[in-house]
Amino acid sequence: MVISASVDAFPKKMFASHLIDWYKAHYRRLPWRETKNPYFIWLSEIMLQQTQVKTVMGYYERFIQAFPTLADLAKADPKDVMKQWEGLGYYSRCRNLHKAAKMIVEEHNGSFPQSMEAVSALPGIGKSTAGAILTFAFDQRHPLLDGNVKRVLSRLFNIDSPVEATKTINCLWAISAELIEAADVPYYFNQGIMELGATLCLPKKPHCLLCPFNQICQSYLSGSVHERPVKLQKKVLPHYNIAAGILWNDQEEVFVQQRPEGGLLGGLWEFPGGKQEPGEVIQQTLKRELNEELGIQIKVLEALPAIKHAYTHFKITLFPFHCKIESGSVTPTVAQDWQWLKPEKLESLAFPKANKVILTWLKDKTYWPSGQATIEVADIEVTDKALL
Repeated sequence: MVISASVDAFPKKMFASHLIDWYKAHYRRLPWRETKNPYFIWLSEIMLQQTQVKTVMGYYERFIQAFPTLADLAKADPKDVMKQWEGLGYYSRCRNLHKAAKMIVEEHNGSFPQSMEAVSALPGIGKSTAGAILTFAFDQRHPLLDGNVKRVLSRLFNIDSPVEATKTINCLWAISAELIEAADVPYYFNQGIMELGATLCLPKKPHCLLCPFNQICQSYLSGSVHERPVKLQKKVLPHYNIAAGILWNDQEEVFVQQRPEGGLLGGLWEFPGGKQEPGEVIQQTLKRELNEELGIQIKVLEALPAIKHAYTHFKITLFPFHCKIESGSVTPTVAQDWQWLKPEKLESLAFPKANKVILTWLKDKTYWPSGQATIEVADIEVTDKALL
């Protein structure tokens, strides 16, 4: 990777000026661009991590309605905060947002800090996110390096090394810093380079012919646009079968438990169950897991349709079963909290997406227990992906 000469020769001042002009003429009007409130800008930056704008819009508006000020967020019940985030994914973002709000109230008198050191010290805020907040809320001059910026710079300078390699990241940071130094207005430059990546310099189908910078883009001129940025070969995602128990009591209430903070899907509620072990049929998995987690013996009743879902690093097929207690009393060993609730009350809690499919079925009584014995897993119909 030899790009120092091309960076030196790159028309930085012209690029920055034209990028700002292009942004002013073509930018999308988004609510977080219509404010200087650092809380709103911070919230948008966290929500937009790994998530598309069209998905974020509704969540952003609802979150602000629920917690209109940073102080409101800081004093909110974690359960209520997680409920507002439900379905947006990457739940550590939500937990860190709440923790950071408390830190700002306790350590900064409720005012969002204005130094890179202080902002970067908040949970869930890295260098690029901190730079974006400080630029957009306080008009400071900081380079950015989110996914859009990495892609734009990798193509502009035709960088042929893996984009996540340490050497490449250091190089991209240096380029980003040089470019923003050439910008008259840091706010518009940073918004512009992110907007360029989000609307024209797309990952799979970039609109190179519409791009105002195609004649200085080295990957476009060399025909390597679709090879940039260079990414490491993806690993095959492992797949797990998961049994989930819809455990009923005599009052027609369902048992749910809250996952411990800090782990995968931490703080969310779920139906008890777990991963199938080698040699088990899935009903045996459910019996073993509920015995280990709750200290009970169960009778497995009807099976609900299986649910397929993909996480970042693995995939699952969730096999839900109605069940009831045969012996023992519920004594949770791994849950942070637990409740027996009527099905119509379950929606007040935040659940992972696959579990929410089950909630829909219970609410509408699409699949309701009849007391029948369990059916064979081979007879289970896989649900339509549109439900996921």
